[in-house]
Amino acid sequence: MRSSVIGSGSFGTALANSLAVNCEEVRLWGRDAGLASSINTRHENPTYLPGIPLSPRVRATLDLKEALEGAEMVLLAMPSHATRDILSRAVEFLPRHVPLLTVAKGIENETLLTMTELLEDCLPEEFHPYIAVLSGPSFARELALRSPTVVTIASHWEKVAARCQKILQTESFRSYTSNDVVGVQYGGALKNVIAIAAGIADGLGMGHNARAAIITRGLAEITRLAVRKGGNPLTLSGLSGMGDLVLTCTGELSRNRRVGMELGKGRSLAEILAEMKQVAEGVKTAKSARDLAVKLGVELPICEQVYAIAYEGKSAKAVVVELMTRQPKSELSGA
Repeated sequence: MRSSVIGSGSFGTALANSLAVNCEEVRLWGRDAGLASSINTRHENPTYLPGIPLSPRVRATLDLKEALEGAEMVLLAMPSHATRDILSRAVEFLPRHVPLLTVAKGIENETLLTMTELLEDCLPEEFHPYIAVLSGPSFARELALRSPTVVTIASHWEKVAARCQKILQTESFRSYTSNDVVGVQYGGALKNVIAIAAGIADGLGMGHNARAAIITRGLAEITRLAVRKGGNPLTLSGLSGMGDLVLTCTGELSRNRRVGMELGKGRSLAEILAEMKQVAEGVKTAKSARDLAVKLGVELPICEQVYAIAYEGKSAKAVVVELMTRQPKSELSGA
């Protein structure tokens, strides 16, 4: 079996290494010639996963046609904001009638589309039944080190989700299937925004009580928006909801939490992002969340305040005061 991974960042590389357990060949596409050379000669991604050996079955290439030719599954691991551009160049080489599994966790700023909606917008209709999404608590480094990892794979067509599940199953990587494509994606995208908020609280030294409150009320916001878009609220209590949210809000490897911590310490967003090699999806998703809140009339107070800090220069301390002094409400009915 041959599979393809489009995107040679940390998560794409980690998943390629996992796919290599069951696939004879995994083609990994990226844009960096030096990185591709390191993967092919040293079997290591020194930029994103330094020190972790990769299977010799993983072969990197800069050529989209070569990467996709003969693939029996295509895993899309590019950042959400780059997905549309890369797909427009890859579409002529995409194999027909094979699963197209996106792992990006974001919502496109301009269109407010989730990643599966974006794929449907970009690709001819014949590809649409084969689209699926993977989400859940899964730091790339731990996945690459073969630490036990469990995620959710969702698709409108159960057969596609089951096919992806079978190909990815290993002794250290397990997945559950779902047909709630909406809920799985909103959980995966918005948890990054809440993680920035949790990081801000940590950067301000506000303690564990505050972090627990942000996680809990953040989950309420995510659920509120997902349900408005047609998602199942039970999905948000699962791996792609609460599971991923807890990991991203508490884990030391969380890029979004790290961004929040630095914001809480008073640093500017531009300065923070300039130092990062990898994308913190929550920064762009904060804008999408705020725009969706306005469009749909859904209250997302934490997401809206993260947007205000990131895009309007609002003081982190002022945000905390504003959130704490909002009009008192019932926990189950109010925002």
